[in-house]
Amino acid sequence: MTAAKPGVRKTPERDARLVDLALQGGGSHGAFTWGVLDRLLEEPWLTIDGISGTSAGAMNAAVLVDGHAAGGAEGARSALETYWRNVSQAALLSPFRRTPLDVMLGRWTLDTSPVFVAMDLMSRMFSPYDLNPGGANPLHEILAQNIDFGRLARAPIKLFVTATNVHTGRGRVFRNADITPEVLLASACLPTLFQAIEIDGKSYWDGGYSGNPTITPLVRECSSKDTILVQINPIERSETPRSARDILNRLNEVSFNSVLMKELRMIAMLRQVADPGNCEGKLWANMRIHRITSEKMLSLGYSSKLNAEWEFLCMLRDEGRRSAEAFIERDGKNIGSRSSFDFDALMQGI
Repeated sequence: MTAAKPGVRKTPERDARLVDLALQGGGSHGAFTWGVLDRLLEEPWLTIDGISGTSAGAMNAAVLVDGHAAGGAEGARSALETYWRNVSQAALLSPFRRTPLDVMLGRWTLDTSPVFVAMDLMSRMFSPYDLNPGGANPLHEILAQNIDFGRLARAPIKLFVTATNVHTGRGRVFRNADITPEVLLASACLPTLFQAIEIDGKSYWDGGYSGNPTITPLVRECSSKDTILVQINPIERSETPRSARDILNRLNEVSFNSVLMKELRMIAMLRQVADPGNCEGKLWANMRIHRITSEKMLSLGYSSKLNAEWEFLCMLRDEGRRSAEAFIERDGKNIGSRSSFDFDALMQGI
């Protein structure tokens, strides 16, 4: 399936709504978010006020904000496609490839790739400082080529990118004028794969450890009362993992969802006790949360986050578009009036 033609209107005329976006990270699974954004940008009644992103979510966010500043919604859509094409082209010579059997069976996993298996084992014995002493990262050049960081600093859409301070374990939120290729790389810096990124003399790792993504700035610094969360990492799985690889995959998912779930629970509690007469309380009491996700992500394991084949990225993009389309049809009417996210479920057992 290919993306819809630019400018296609699929929904009836609606009153304009101001929204902000919260974008999770997840390596190449971020192409799912690309598809979601591609579909949302077709809706002229949705105006984006701010975006908070982590890791791949931060990359998508920065590309969208810069592209939107240059050419509106269509400029953002074009910029996102160009970015992901460049990511795929840069990976053409990557040793992380599916085996012929996986290709024949239509499996997207790299679990049986000899190079991935070797890398996985070596990462438990050697650090990126041993294996990549120069700290090279091909994404640096791609980001520098695809984003005008001067224009990004002046862009009207507010941008919030989270990275984790290695020494304190706390998240730092970078805003439009602070963002550089190094900041985006820091937000996506998995410590077993890449050296920590130094910014202002401090070392940073992946923002997913401290906020995936961080929602608080959207509440406090944006005018919108509606936040659309695009979630990549599955929250629940029906089966208990038993293989070593499945256990590690589930640990990864739990780890990268835990901070988000804690923040959502905090918001749920604040909504219950917030004083609407207090300015700070009013911010929390009036906010609305919506979520876009897909059951398809349940079938994708950790290793496929390193799969940057164009066919795989397009599959994820198309799934993202389908999920966004379903969200618009199901919950679009709730934007501006009520949360479609079930806050009560978060409070169970607390």
